[in-house]
Amino acid sequence: MARTHVIAGIDVGSSKISTLIAQHDEEEDKIRIVGIASVESKGVRKGQIVDIEEAAESVVDSVERAERMAGYSLDRAFVTIGGGHIESRNSHGVVAVADPSGEITTSDVERVIEAARAISLAESRDILHVLPREYKVDGETQVKDPQGMSAVRLEAETHLITGSSTAIRNIQKCVSEVGVDSDGLVFSGLASSLAVLSDTEKELGVVLVDIGGGTTSIAVYVEGAITYSSVLPIGGRNVTNDIAAGLRVSLEGAEKIKIALGEGAKKKKKHRKEGLGVEDKKSDELNLSSLGTEDLDRKVSKKTLVDGIIRPRLNEIFTMVGMELTNAEVGGKTPSGVVVTGGGANCIGVLDAAKRMLSLPARIGLPKGVTGLIDEVNNPVFAASVGLVLYGTEVEEGQGSWLGSSNIMSKFDKIPVGGIIGRAGEVFKKLLP
Repeated sequence: MARTHVIAGIDVGSSKISTLIAQHDEEEDKIRIVGIASVESKGVRKGQIVDIEEAAESVVDSVERAERMAGYSLDRAFVTIGGGHIESRNSHGVVAVADPSGEITTSDVERVIEAARAISLAESRDILHVLPREYKVDGETQVKDPQGMSAVRLEAETHLITGSSTAIRNIQKCVSEVGVDSDGLVFSGLASSLAVLSDTEKELGVVLVDIGGGTTSIAVYVEGAITYSSVLPIGGRNVTNDIAAGLRVSLEGAEKIKIALGEGAKKKKKHRKEGLGVEDKKSDELNLSSLGTEDLDRKVSKKTLVDGIIRPRLNEIFTMVGMELTNAEVGGKTPSGVVVTGGGANCIGVLDAAKRMLSLPARIGLPKGVTGLIDEVNNPVFAASVGLVLYGTEVEEGQGSWLGSSNIMSKFDKIPVGGIIGRAGEVFKKLLP
């Protein structure tokens, strides 16, 4: 009989909180989405929780809606984490193989990952992920999986993603108040990359840009492994604020205008492909009163709105992305170009801005690798949510040493070793005559 496991992911963002519930069929190796819900985010600003009570209420609302759709009560879930506190660095680990006359075992791989993890960190920071980039076996480089190989010396080049201890505790507390245990915190950029990037793109070199409401996450892959990651304190909400200030409308009205422009651009592109529609002067006018907001009672030029307000902000976002890539010294190593995902990917002109400012090919990243309610998640908005489910599947199967090792070590970090040893010592003393 086929074994089916339930895997859930909660994407805690600045503008929305999404919950995804999926069933993993081990026999067919398929992940089927059975429940999905997305609600407005409250108590979260620029990726970090600023009001635990409000954030918890939003998470409860999102989780309950997804549970009703799936007909399943959640008790565990993977959760995204983002914000400007996220930092990354590359590390190196070396160990001697336990049995030089034998083969490299899982234990050897875990030890070398732990050796790479042993870096000097400020007390206020914790390690979220230890992601192996490549292994070296007795000097032989670019080894992807050393298990089963014969060697005396094993080395690992890893990518470490760290976060603020305070931010980590706050998001864990927020989710625990909902009655859901966290299976693990996953960097939002890493989660999105699992859902939208192909193996070929990762191998050739690619830049993932996940534009959220308040932040933009960056993940750079070179030769199949993540090499650099960071978060910028700017996102799609900045575009909304610019529209509100430029047209002197409410933020709600500005958001509707931004969405309408994005949907209009998609329809226009579709009509061009089908050979339908003839552009005229009226096509440049956007009737604000048709958007259903009381303070929008006039017409504006789409060209003026896009070129004068939206484009400058998008140019700024991708200019900042370009500066990050320059600082990371990955220029020329990403011929696959840029994959833009997240809610900001639906903004009109985003691909043009990416191509213009980064001088790289660009495409919109849609989630893939799942079945079931695919029409509901076929949107860049749900890239991180789908990525969480895919991450959970890999951890469950124990595939990929970087997934398994980081998950195992995060569990060890939670064990209060000092307390256990202290209590054992007290018991031992009582037994003495």
